[in-house]
Amino acid sequence: MFLSGRPPWWQALHKTGLLVTLAGAVLMAGSVQARGSRPETVSAVALARLPAEAQATHRLIHAGGPFPHRKDGAVFANRERALPGKPRGYYHEYTVETPGARDRGARRIVCGGVPATRPDVCFYTADHYTSFRRIVQ
Repeated sequence: MFLSGRPPWWQALHKTGLLVTLAGAVLMAGSVQARGSRPETVSAVALARLPAEAQATHRLIHAGGPFPHRKDGAVFANRERALPGKPRGYYHEYTVETPGARDRGARRIVCGGVPATRPDVCFYTADHYTSFRRIVQ
């Protein structure tokens, strides 16, 4: 068997299933640390440097709408933990029009806070939540 030649502690861990459990815990700890460090590395972008469509969406958010897409204002769950951790319902997403796109496209603004017209923070993504940049005035 493949356990021969291994130290007795290795054999005991493997036989009890602890080896798999320990390996999983180490891998999970690494992924949580990586996820936890991502929000702190979100770079900032000036609102004036965003595409005109993003600036228009930002104005609509602060005006309370009306929004062109029915999903605008929906809760953004932050499942990938790309943004700072907040309670569910804190973040809301809004479509940023993409010229020539047949659908909503990949660009969004995600804002957090209450009321929605005066969010604590807003983030811009041009790649459908793969990366974010914090919007600053």
